[in-house]
Parts: sequence; structure tokens; C-alpha cells
Amino acid sequence: MTEQEFRFIILLICNTLVALIYLLWNLFRKKEKSRSFLYRTLLMILCPVVGPCFFLLSFILLKIFFSRPVDLADVIFSKERVSTYVHAEESERNLVPLEEAIEITDTENLRAMMMDVVRGDIQKSLAAIALALNSEDTETAHYAASVLQDALNDFRMNVQKQYQMVLSEGEGTDQAGCAEMLAQYMDQVLAQHVFTDMEQRNYVKMMDQVCEILFIKDRGRMTSAMYEAVSLRLLEIENFEDCQKWCERAAAQYPNSLATYSCQLKLYFNSGQKKRFFEVLEELKNSLVVLDSETLELIRVFL
Repeated sequence: MTEQEFRFIILLICNTLVALIYLLWNLFRKKEKSRSFLYRTLLMILCPVVGPCFFLLSFILLKIFFSRPVDLADVIFSKERVSTYVHAEESERNLVPLEEAIEITDTENLRAMMMDVVRGDIQKSLAAIALALNSEDTETAHYAASVLQDALNDFRMNVQKQYQMVLSEGEGTDQAGCAEMLAQYMDQVLAQHVFTDMEQRNYVKMMDQVCEILFIKDRGRMTSAMYEAVSLRLLEIENFEDCQKWCERAAAQYPNSLATYSCQLKLYFNSGQKKRFFEVLEELKNSLVVLDSETLELIRVFL
């Protein structure tokens, strides 16, 4: 063994000892909840001399330039106002979209996030829960499947029960009121696309029938949002004929609604009716309807 090789081996041993001492020191303190020190240790072992020197220099610079107390002499707070916003700020900091949470590799945190979601209104989170079925964590996937199955079974049972009430014409039955509630309830779930194609199609047809009953019994209860909901659900299953029917009804009842124009644009674009598409677009340009960012982006994509 040459002298250079001997020095190199000694350098590797010293570097490894420094990395192990750093690792044991952090394990003994147990102050860091994250495991970032494990990655630092691995980096120091893989990058002899450079790794330890980099972290040592970073520590020194941090202590010199960033450890001085902040001067808040010129800042005046009202304690009452601060306490009002602190709790909201803290709660917002803890809110993470489930779609992002599913990407978490820490199974413990992912399972805790799933528990927080199902404690709330899961009817609005079914699509996100369905994504968890593909999680690498088998326990999370199994739990998501169980929750999703229970929620969909409840939906099927409630829809069937309320649908019978809508069809009932007995005395004292508010058909219009039942139809309005059922249509809103169905749209909340159907908009998340958690059913198979066939089942989704069947429920959309049922929603179309419910809205038809509401339109006949009391069209005044048909809001612009409801017209948009049934139109979009029909458009998603490519039922252009019934979708156009609702778009025309919306245009007659709510001619100055942005939703009315956007639904027509989506319908005529997806059904290939270019002439009608540009006619509606021209009407929208000449109207007093204020466009939002979503509609502007939609028009840019279509054009």
C-alpha cells in the first residue's frame, strides 16, 4: 500500500467517524421530528470532506448572520386582533389537499390525513378518497376502499328513497321541493366521477328526469346553477340532445347568466357545432355579462 492510498483510507475513516458522531448526536437529542439529519449523514459519507465542511460552514454562517433577534420596536399590534387571526392561521396551515397528501411517503402521516378527511363531510371528498385506492400503503388503500364503498352505498340508498318520493303524487307531497333537493344531492356526488361509466350514465339520466319534474312542477326553483349542473353532467356522458334542451331552457330563463353562455360554448364545441359556437361567443362579447378568469381561459383553449 502506497503512502497516498494510506492517507486516503485514513481520510475516509475520519470522515465516516464525523458522520457517525453527527448521527448519534441527533439520535440522542431527539429534538428534530423530521429525519433530515439522516440525509445529511448519508451526504457526508458519500461526499468525504466536502459534505462535513459544507454543513459546518452553513452552521457558522447561520449563527453569525441569522441568529440576531429581530427588532420589532416599530411594529405595534393589538392583542385582541392578533388572537382573532392566530387560530385561523394555524388551522389553515394544517389543511392540505388530499390529492397532495396521497403523495406523502410517510405512511403514518398519510393515515392520519385520511382519518381527518373522513371525519369531515366525505360527500365532498369522494374523488380524493378514490385516488387513495392507488396508494402504495395497503392499509390506506383498504381503508379508502371501505369508506368509499360505504359512502356510495349510502348514496344509492338515499337516491332510490328520494326518487320514489319525487315520483309520488300523493296529497301533501312537495314534488318540486323533493326534486330540488335530490338534484342538488346527486350533482354533488356525480360531479366527482366516482362511479363506473355505466352507473354514472344511469344516475345522470335519473338526474335529468328529476330536473324535468322540477321544471314542469315549478320552474321558478330551477336556478342558473342547477341548469349548469344538469347540462354539464349530460355533456360528460355525451348526451348532446338533452344537454342542448337544458341549455336552451337556461337561455330562456337566465339569458344574462355567465353559466348559461359557458354551458352553450362547451356543448357546441364538444358536439362540433362550430357555427353555433361562434354565434354564442359573439352574443357573449356583445352582452353585459362579466367574464371570470375560468371562462376566459376556457375561450382561449377552445380558440
